[in-house]
Amino acid sequence: MSQQNLEPLDVAAIREEFPILEREFNGQQVVYLDNAATTQTPDAVVDAMSDYYRESNANVHRGIHHLSQEASVAYEEAHDRVAEFIGAAGREEVVFTKNTTESENLIAYSWGLNELGPGDDVVLTEMEHHASLVTWQQIAKRTGANVEYIRVDETGRLDMDHARELIGDDTAMVSAVHVSNTLGTVNPVSELTDLAHEHGALSFIDGAQAVPNRPVDVGEIDADFYAFSGHKMAGPTGIGVLYGKEHLLEELEPYLYGGGMIRKVTFEDSTWGELPWKFEPGTPPIAEAVGLHAAVDWLEEIGMERVQAHEEELAAYAYDQLAAEGDVELYGPEGGPDRGGLVSFNLEGVHAHDLTSILNDHTVAVRAGDHCTQPLHDKLGVPASTRASFYVYNTREEIDTLIAALDDARALFA
Repeated sequence: MSQQNLEPLDVAAIREEFPILEREFNGQQVVYLDNAATTQTPDAVVDAMSDYYRESNANVHRGIHHLSQEASVAYEEAHDRVAEFIGAAGREEVVFTKNTTESENLIAYSWGLNELGPGDDVVLTEMEHHASLVTWQQIAKRTGANVEYIRVDETGRLDMDHARELIGDDTAMVSAVHVSNTLGTVNPVSELTDLAHEHGALSFIDGAQAVPNRPVDVGEIDADFYAFSGHKMAGPTGIGVLYGKEHLLEELEPYLYGGGMIRKVTFEDSTWGELPWKFEPGTPPIAEAVGLHAAVDWLEEIGMERVQAHEEELAAYAYDQLAAEGDVELYGPEGGPDRGGLVSFNLEGVHAHDLTSILNDHTVAVRAGDHCTQPLHDKLGVPASTRASFYVYNTREEIDTLIAALDDARALFA
């Protein structure tokens, strides 16, 4: 079914599942446009976690009593559900972490410290989030590896000719963001992964801004590793996902050690448990896994194609409305299939932090700063930008409220 033939979302009905959206400050109802930082959580997810705590709370994989068995089944089924959601082969390929950042660090430490050395290249993009850029930068310093960056062109897209120049036989890892959290650019991650594999390199895709907003099949992308976070996809904070191809995860040494991830321990040595548990030491995020399972169910009931279509429509509308203002500088591609559901911009003569404060006076919640992409902002020649990001419960009318509030900023800084 084409995007044009998809039934639009019943946004009014969806909003009823988010009581927080009814909150008012100074008599004004909140307009929440900070979804790239974290989305709101529907009643279905809150209820699932509450039910777990009320009825099944126990530690997993440690007891044979009824509550522990129930908790263990729920935790394992969450792995199964997430694997199905992203097209993984099974739970063995789904590791639960705290967030995307920890997933990046897990691979950087478990693989990077052991495999990288002088003469090896790690290829990133100029639009990488600090979770990727800082992690690989520091691992490269420890190992003597070199970090290269694929250029971002004047339209906010990757220069793929430059990518083909950089990715070569010395490349060991290509790590790229699927959707930029600043530019909104949807990157050709399958092409990047193919380039990596052509030269015997591995690929890591940061899907924090992709999995929440569009259908993602890790098998089709053929990424070796793929990461995302629960709190950006209507799920709880405190849980992230690392997907890895099973044969690669089997080869890796654990990043963290402790109980729950071992097979046998003696005073002299230890061996590790099965996947994915060998990467999940200690008491894991059990309630959060239950919540993530519920979030996946909730999103699939809506339909990820419809989620994507709604976000693209809002992003295109916001881009066009802001562009029509005349004194707004926009970053990234124009609305369309190669832009995710966010728009970053600056209002002429007004610092992003000042603008965000004024928008907050109108109870419009957006994000200001460098969005954990300082080098990208340096390239853009601006210290910060204002970012409006959208989700399934947002409307055109809320974007209109943001646009109208710009007049107050103009008046104050005239």
